[in-house]
Amino acid sequence: MKVSDIQVLTHSSIRIRTASGIVYADPFHVEGEPRDASLILVTHSHYDHFSPEDIRKICGDGPVTLVIPESMEKEAAQALKKQAIDVRIVTVRPGTVTEVCGLKVEAVPSYNIGKFFHPKKEQWVGYILTDPADSEGTRVYIAGDTDVTPESLRVRCDIALIPVGGTYTMNAVQAAKLINTIRPAVVIPTHYGSIVGKPGDGERFASLVEPPVEVVLQL
Repeated sequence: MKVSDIQVLTHSSIRIRTASGIVYADPFHVEGEPRDASLILVTHSHYDHFSPEDIRKICGDGPVTLVIPESMEKEAAQALKKQAIDVRIVTVRPGTVTEVCGLKVEAVPSYNIGKFFHPKKEQWVGYILTDPADSEGTRVYIAGDTDVTPESLRVRCDIALIPVGGTYTMNAVQAAKLINTIRPAVVIPTHYGSIVGKPGDGERFASLVEPPVEVVLQL
């Protein structure tokens, strides 16, 4: 996987092209009805990350797999049934490593420290995605709604997509400190400029990230 295969659509809504098909993470406010998803990753149950209406827009005629935290399984199943959405559901907990749709999916803890929006006890997650067909073994980290945590500081990845908007997640300064510690080759900031965070948060974050990490702004 390359940076050119990754698109941040809005907020934390992400689309990734892989050799195994199209992957979405937290689809939200998707334009049109692309109906091209093979795999959908949901980090947690908040409306701007788990949106059945948007899941409907991206599900095509072929089989679609939805990966969700185990703690939201019942809620998700009910919501999808109400929308008459037929997907295969795979549940994960922090620390789970599984193969889904030909891709390696690792679940990473995603939670707040000193804030109540995303409590650790919910066992919500971020994901590290690896495509076995990728000869370079690129690891793509989709952080979800998290602060800087001991677990995030131990992440090994080549491309990171992390929130920088503050309030519900780490802010630009905190996010830069995380990236300057884990040092991926490329980082793409998310979760700012719409529901939360200012449009300039991406630029502020970029100004604080140390070389040789490359910052790619897509919002």
